[in-house]
Amino acid sequence: MAHQHAAAAGGGRGGGSMEIVPYSYSSGRDLELELPPFDVKRQDSLYRDATMPAHAGHHGQESWVRTLRLAFQCVGILYADLGTSPLYVYANTFKEGVHHEDDVLGVLSIIIYSFILFTMIKIVFIALYANDDGDGGTFALYSLISRYAKVCLIPNQQAEDELVSRYKHRSMPSATLRRAQWMKNLLETSKAAKISLFFLTILATALAISDSMLTPPISVLAAVNGLKLRAPHLTTDAMVWITVAILVVFFSVQRFGTDKIGYTFAPVVFVWLLLISGIGIYNTVKYDISTLKAFNAKYIIDYFRRNKKKGWVSLGEILLCFTGTEALFADLGYFSIRSIQLSFTFGLLPSVLLAYIGQAAYLRKHMDRPEIIPNVFFESIPTSLFWPTFVLALITSVIGSQAMVSCAFATMSHLQALNCFPRVKILHTSRRYSGQLYSPEVNIFLCIAACVVTISFRTTGFIAKAHEICVVLVMVITTLMMTIVMLLVWKVNIWWIAIFFAVFMSTESIYTAAVLYKFTHGPYVPVAMSAVLMFIMIVWHYVHVKRYKYELEHTVSRDEAKDLLERSDLKRVPGLGLFYTELVQGIPPIFPHLIEKIPSIHSVIVFITVKNLPVPHVDVTERFLFRQVEPKDFMVFRCVARYGYRDTLETAGDFVKILVEYLQYYVRDLNLYGVGGDEPLKIVFHSARVDSFSWERKPSGHAIYAEEMLTPAQSFSELTMHPVSMSSRLAHFQTGKMNLEEMLKIEEDQKIIQREVDKGVVYIIGESEVVAKPRSNLLKKIIVNYVYSFLRKNSRNGEKMLSIPRGQLLKVGITYEI
Repeated sequence: MAHQHAAAAGGGRGGGSMEIVPYSYSSGRDLELELPPFDVKRQDSLYRDATMPAHAGHHGQESWVRTLRLAFQCVGILYADLGTSPLYVYANTFKEGVHHEDDVLGVLSIIIYSFILFTMIKIVFIALYANDDGDGGTFALYSLISRYAKVCLIPNQQAEDELVSRYKHRSMPSATLRRAQWMKNLLETSKAAKISLFFLTILATALAISDSMLTPPISVLAAVNGLKLRAPHLTTDAMVWITVAILVVFFSVQRFGTDKIGYTFAPVVFVWLLLISGIGIYNTVKYDISTLKAFNAKYIIDYFRRNKKKGWVSLGEILLCFTGTEALFADLGYFSIRSIQLSFTFGLLPSVLLAYIGQAAYLRKHMDRPEIIPNVFFESIPTSLFWPTFVLALITSVIGSQAMVSCAFATMSHLQALNCFPRVKILHTSRRYSGQLYSPEVNIFLCIAACVVTISFRTTGFIAKAHEICVVLVMVITTLMMTIVMLLVWKVNIWWIAIFFAVFMSTESIYTAAVLYKFTHGPYVPVAMSAVLMFIMIVWHYVHVKRYKYELEHTVSRDEAKDLLERSDLKRVPGLGLFYTELVQGIPPIFPHLIEKIPSIHSVIVFITVKNLPVPHVDVTERFLFRQVEPKDFMVFRCVARYGYRDTLETAGDFVKILVEYLQYYVRDLNLYGVGGDEPLKIVFHSARVDSFSWERKPSGHAIYAEEMLTPAQSFSELTMHPVSMSSRLAHFQTGKMNLEEMLKIEEDQKIIQREVDKGVVYIIGESEVVAKPRSNLLKKIIVNYVYSFLRKNSRNGEKMLSIPRGQLLKVGITYEI
């Protein structure tokens, strides 16, 4: 067996060069080409700041300066919601009064250790490491799992997806590897496991959206209630309508990209944390320094022994102290783990705990005044600081609400990437930061829901009960999915996994039981909201999967495609035709339907599939997979355009420019490397990065035509672009059985493509109506024919999502019976 080798130095377009190393060739069956490592870095300054390791700077001091800057910035984005929880936790926990002075110490002790256990240990020091390339939250956990096990219900996975540079990570020792393989097999072979994992993911996302309807009302209303101390004549109705007015203004400015609030008002949240910690120290020293005894966990035991069932039920209100934790995990994308851990440990944690300790000291001193409890936070503030504290509380509440609303926008974007929700408009409000999203439809829905909740419930007490179920169920789901990540992805020691699961699942189950006990007093509201959202998600995803499988079963075979293209009555019209389909392989059944109705196609046809991978970002150099459809002279191609779930879809014009550029690379590489023998050649990549590849000859009868080749393979495509002498290049190509005629053919094919693009681009979209088969049961007919049809008619059309100009659009209708 003979091999020939070529080494390439330099690489990417726009920088570096390529050196052709002389080599010899002898006849043989195999041809292999080894390349140096080729890696593409994400060009995002904030991302680089967040992911740069500690030693990356020229000096350690620069790294710490960067970390401190990020730590300060994340105060505005992540901690406003957690930082405003002292406004309403004690007010809801002791709404019936304080019956024993040590009850305050018991509740304070539960707050201290719950905050440390669930927020600090679980999220900040464990879950943050389960981020998906910088993205957090339940959806990121699901996408991380789906990269290590084929749990997606849509059969559109491709082996080439694993070649994306961010797709997989390190391997582990054999024992943990066997355990991970067991988990992988379970998830891949068990349909029940796939559905359960999918169900947990959409439940958590539905709860997150429901939480986004509840966080603004409870935060703003709790702050507005402070006005009663200075304007006692204000009624509850007045407080409600003031809150509604603030909420309307708050949601109306979302279209300006108010994620910037997090950076603009980080100083405000920072001052707020300093203020509440200072007031906490003042109250502790002035009223009852012995409140610090609450760090002794025995007061927790005494509290439950003394209050029994009432003590257990009160856990539902106490857990409000770590509301906002889910947003902290979901919105970590802009910050490094170290910056969050630093700012949380030395900033948020002491500030919030000091605020709770100070309020507890004030409560112990004023147990005989139950009328102060509904507004205990503002009652405990020194008179001279009331107005500054009130203004800061109001502003910080709005900022805290912003974090949850931004989380809802991101969640909706993720759901559409998972094909679990009708299409809505998603806008990127910042060119610099890709995570700043806005959806007009979602924003209007959240605004109406928040106002209805405020007007209906009227007090923070009832809203708090509704808020609790969202917090606790997301906690439980995060624990379950973190356990799977530990087994499948991290592959850590089984004893650590057992300890994690036992500690957090047992404690969270106690909290969950306490919340569900009061189900009829408020928790049913977000459950009902989430149930409606989940029903929409399940219906949309179910029909989408059924439609995809139908198209997959009815794809046009290679021989059928060849017969279609060689029809005598088929006319070729000038221009480039982009035919959008959801299939990642094969030609969709709607194509022969188009030929039958209109026997003409464009001079160049590209079947486009826009596919979302379970990674946050896909670099443009790894975006396109191409394949040419036989016969080659007809210039028909298949293309899969791959995006991460946080990537922005380009406008139609920009997309065509990038597509044509990479199609030119493909045509060049196909002719340059796809010829040279009687049998077709296949390019085989050997690793998750484009480190090496080989040409493989296939036996007759098993030929693979232009197998979906990653392009542009700039590490080896620049052979024709390097300024070496023509004679040496010709010698190289002739050695590889590449002659001048074939080089001219490459140039001619590229010119044909560019010429047809210049003549005009037409976007062809299949409008497939889906109906249930006549023999289907009644439930399926209702879901498919009525519910799905209603959702589809009231969602955004595909051409609007892709920003396709109306004058260049051609729709093709067809009906599928599933």
